[in-house]
Amino acid sequence: MSFPARAILDNALDAVGNTPLIRLDKIATQEGLKCNLLGKLEFVSAGGSVKDRIAKAMVLAAEKEGKLISGKSVVIEPTSGNTGIGLAMACAIKGYSVVITMPKKMSLEKEALLRALGAQVIRTPDEEPWDSPRSHIGVAQRLQREIEHGIILDQYRNVNNPLAHEYTTGPEIIASVVSTPSTSSRLSSMKVDAFIAGAGTGGTITGVSRALKRTHNSDCIIVGVDPIGSILAFPDNLNGTSEGKPYVVEGIGYDFIPEVLSRDVADVTHWVKTSDEDAFKAVQTLMRNEGLLVGGSSGSALSGALTWLKTEEGRVIAETEGLNVVVLLPDGIRNYMSKEWFLKNAFDDEHSDLAVRISGILAQEEADSVQRST
Repeated sequence: MSFPARAILDNALDAVGNTPLIRLDKIATQEGLKCNLLGKLEFVSAGGSVKDRIAKAMVLAAEKEGKLISGKSVVIEPTSGNTGIGLAMACAIKGYSVVITMPKKMSLEKEALLRALGAQVIRTPDEEPWDSPRSHIGVAQRLQREIEHGIILDQYRNVNNPLAHEYTTGPEIIASVVSTPSTSSRLSSMKVDAFIAGAGTGGTITGVSRALKRTHNSDCIIVGVDPIGSILAFPDNLNGTSEGKPYVVEGIGYDFIPEVLSRDVADVTHWVKTSDEDAFKAVQTLMRNEGLLVGGSSGSALSGALTWLKTEEGRVIAETEGLNVVVLLPDGIRNYMSKEWFLKNAFDDEHSDLAVRISGILAQEEADSVQRST
């Protein structure tokens, strides 16, 4: 058996990105879709999420600009966790100290991974608004003021956040689509016709949109997915009376508009709101139908994609064979295995036909054993 040559990498940062685009054919068939439904699988990146890309880009840019001093700089970052993990990985390699501030609702697994990579982790109250001095952003700002050589790379405002996706994620998607031939059994427009992604900082959807629209397909439809309770969706009336409602899904949605997010319709054509319930059902669907061990925000992205594909404009895409719809799947289940929603999904098989059959076999065996003993 022969394998394509793959060069030795210098370090883990060289294993960031370059993630596969995978057909979600079983889900497409179940949903009655004629288009190609494709998932961009980010959990295979070195640090386990799409946020590895911006962490690498922000650290390298800060070094180039002379903002990071070897042996002295302390990188401080407020995060939902994945950007922090990416930064902790990059700084472990580069030799910088790291402090991460993170709301309490974020998973224990994220904190454990951060600490394993050498980061200091400070938890902050979930209920604090973003501009409160007690929020994860406020605490990070205070630490930056008081720790010598402290620096916040600031994923919410750092231009290298969307640029990382404009220069890597978007071009990777384009390359995968245009290099896969259209055949009689698998028709393809040879273009990305729609792209759907959740929005947190908004860097991913903004950067990928610009790559797709500026260099590949100006007619590509971009759909942003925002959890119920967040205020990122546009126009604002989509957020309705649910603004500020707590939500469980991690890594997407905010109570403020990050500077790196473009809500301009030239960049994000449509928005869809999603619930925790729909997100976690979609995670189960991805796991049990496609074998993909994804996290909650991937479920939000898929749920939002399927919701949009049922709209008037979405149906035009959904019902056209060969059109390519790409859904970004930001991270894996590694970060959420202790979460109640995952455990419920994992053990929710007691009433399946096979489970009932197994129970019947074992119950009969036990009954036979009792009968023999009497």
